[in-house]
Amino acid sequence: MKKVIIIFLGIIFSKVQVLACAACKELQPTFLRGITHGPGPDGNFDYIIVLIAIVITLLTLYYSIKWLIKPGENNINHIKQSILKDDIS
Repeated sequence: MKKVIIIFLGIIFSKVQVLACAACKELQPTFLRGITHGPGPDGNFDYIIVLIAIVITLLTLYYSIKWLIKPGENNINHIKQSILKDDIS
């Protein structure tokens, strides 16, 4: 675990350029300029694909957090009840 933390902090505090270089900034559309390397989207279909991916990701995040906080299983025979019992056999 210590190695992971050290690597993570090293990445955060390193002086690696993570934003677009000057040549890539010129190839990007105005509102994406300076965010990433490479050429910008080729057409409107690329924006639709990215928008769908963002929606799926946000829905997955929402439901993951929701069901972690309040799972909603109230059945006495559910597997979590055997884990959460107060008495230890």
